[in-house]
Amino acid sequence: MFSGIVASIGKVAHSGAAGEGLHLSIDAGAMDLSDVALGDSIAVNGVCLTVVGISGNVFHVDVSKETLDCTVGLEPGRAVNLEKALRLSDRLGGHLVSGHVDGVGEVVLFEAAGECMHLAIRSPEQISRFIAVKGSVTVNGVSLTVNDVAGDVFHINLIPHTLLMTNLRDLHPGSPVNLEADMLARYVERILAVR
Repeated sequence: MFSGIVASIGKVAHSGAAGEGLHLSIDAGAMDLSDVALGDSIAVNGVCLTVVGISGNVFHVDVSKETLDCTVGLEPGRAVNLEKALRLSDRLGGHLVSGHVDGVGEVVLFEAAGECMHLAIRSPEQISRFIAVKGSVTVNGVSLTVNDVAGDVFHINLIPHTLLMTNLRDLHPGSPVNLEADMLARYVERILAVR
């Protein structure tokens, strides 16, 4: 479980085939790995991955074909948002994030709005029904508040701090992004469907 508050921007240092999936080596950037052990989870661009090795400031993960089929942004050289899994005693600064990406959206607008940036993303149909005004959504592992929704497009205001601390500053129209809907919305839908 994660909060969507990015700890560091890392970089995919190396990628190699591992069966139908990939083995990735990720430079953790400014994120301290001294308390990370084998088997721990780290969110990489919003994807919950299990640490299978550590070499100095680089951690290693295996990514399944299933994960590769529903995510983007794990190519060598790519800057990635990183967050360690929550401890029960941690503050929940964002919202509850599982690290199970629901699908890939597309940036349709990324423009200045004063000191901030206005971001609009087109989401796949299976995700858009869970996105609500003033609700939470995770974009590339970043917990964000939705300002407006128009059909399958939702709008977000990115403050300077978020732009400084995440790779969202590198977005542009056409950029694909990992999306995770608020898990509470999914549970509400399931409860109503069972009724």
